[in-house]
Amino acid sequence: MRHKSPPAASVEWAFFLDIDGTLIDIAATPDAVFVDTALLDLITHLHRASGGGVALVTGRTISDIENRIGMPRLPLAGQHGLERRDAAGRLWIHAAPPAAKFAIKKALEPVLARHPGLLLEDKGMTLALHYRMAPHLASYAQRLMFRLASDADAGLEVQHGKRVAEVKPSGIDKGTAVAEYLSEFPFKGRRPVFIGDDLNDEHGFAEVNKLDGISIKVGKGPSCARFRLPDVAAVRRWLGDALKGKK
Repeated sequence: MRHKSPPAASVEWAFFLDIDGTLIDIAATPDAVFVDTALLDLITHLHRASGGGVALVTGRTISDIENRIGMPRLPLAGQHGLERRDAAGRLWIHAAPPAAKFAIKKALEPVLARHPGLLLEDKGMTLALHYRMAPHLASYAQRLMFRLASDADAGLEVQHGKRVAEVKPSGIDKGTAVAEYLSEFPFKGRRPVFIGDDLNDEHGFAEVNKLDGISIKVGKGPSCARFRLPDVAAVRRWLGDALKGKK
């Protein structure tokens, strides 16, 4: 599929935005990212101008997003949709099997001891094995997490991302989070926009494609998204132009 630039954005749409690699540049570790005031201002103004039609949909936890961004009234979907705060401030949780997660975490302890370049992130409902600092272990990390998820026999799956393999409950993803938002005020009835950069964003792209929405892939690589922007700066400009066009 030939990708092209998206049409001019409208504040009448519903915006679903990934964070890392989309609104902020990816860092060496999840804790090393930098959230600047320009981004906070952009999100604040877009949220206000769109009448609340903005939600962040990310693999990070809601608590992590809150600590970095604040904005208690902003809808947030964390851990790929396993936890979701709606526009009314209600929190929705898709439970994960704690015993299976604990067993996988224990099985990974000797692996992490042998390979200090691997980083295990326990998000509460998912376990993410990062190999950004040890890219030569990519295949090993992916196979290992797949085997551990399969052996647990607890309805788990592996979600792949940029140099990360994450074990999570199956059937819940960024696409289901978008669908849930679109059944609620103030998103219901709007044309949906989903912007992301990673493999785990493909579920979001697919969902908005079904609804004749605007799916935007950030950066290079194959994708089912219908449009493309080159980088974080371009995403911010595109969103900012929606504010300029508001009457």
